[in-house]
Amino acid sequence: MASKGEQTRERILEAAQSTTLEKGFAGMTIDDILEATALTKGAFFHHFKNKADLGRAVLERFAQNDLDLFNDFSDRADRLSDDPLERVLIFLRLFEEYLDDLGTPYPGCIFASYTHEAKQFSEDVQDYIEQSLDAWRGIYEAKFETLIEAHPPKIEVTARELAEMILTINEGGFILANAKDDATWTQRQSREFRRYLTLLFS
Repeated sequence: MASKGEQTRERILEAAQSTTLEKGFAGMTIDDILEATALTKGAFFHHFKNKADLGRAVLERFAQNDLDLFNDFSDRADRLSDDPLERVLIFLRLFEEYLDDLGTPYPGCIFASYTHEAKQFSEDVQDYIEQSLDAWRGIYEAKFETLIEAHPPKIEVTARELAEMILTINEGGFILANAKDDATWTQRQSREFRRYLTLLFS
């Protein structure tokens, strides 16, 4: 069970992530976080040195949660089938179902938000984002490598190209889902990608 201090830190991070996605990092203030959490400045500064320190913590938390989520989907897909194509299709469906269960458009991506405001951050933050996206892409790429070995595609394609395609579909889907207020936008594009894979490898 998380300690009181850990629970407070988590409240701050959750509020900061939501506010950043709503206002951008530049628009988010410490006062916004205090209002959202009903905490004092003393409580805030007990956990974070300043806004930049908070911003880095939000990024690291988002990246870890994201990686844990996709690793879980990957492991579940592998347990449900021995066929590499089925494993990929199940993996994609699990993410679609996760988005369906939210009921509203996915709130956005901290990676995208921070990238759009790159001048607000040091170079090491951008490097961290790139490494995190590479880790996300790597989960897809490993599955596509196994798929290509087991089922040669009908046209020449690499695992890296397929991984980059679905990464682009997801990131672009989050933006469009929010712009159009359409909670099913990303899932529909993911389903089209599954159809493409089925044609390519069946």
